[in-house]
Amino acid sequence: MSSEKVISTELNDLPPLKTPNNSEEVSSSGRVDINILLNRARKVKEKETRTNLVFAGLIVSLMFIVGLILSF
Repeated sequence: MSSEKVISTELNDLPPLKTPNNSEEVSSSGRVDINILLNRARKVKEKETRTNLVFAGLIVSLMFIVGLILSF
């Protein structure tokens, strides 16, 4: 069996990556503001909490529905 190499002729289809210019994240001295990092961490934590509450609600709803079906 022979193996063939597939050569892509379209290597540069993607646009070049750009660095975002967020002046509030990095100051002119190259330091990062701790308050911005804390706010970002809080947002992630809130999102995880919401996700957990949604899954807990779905599980409780499923148990309720199964209980109703089994009771008849």
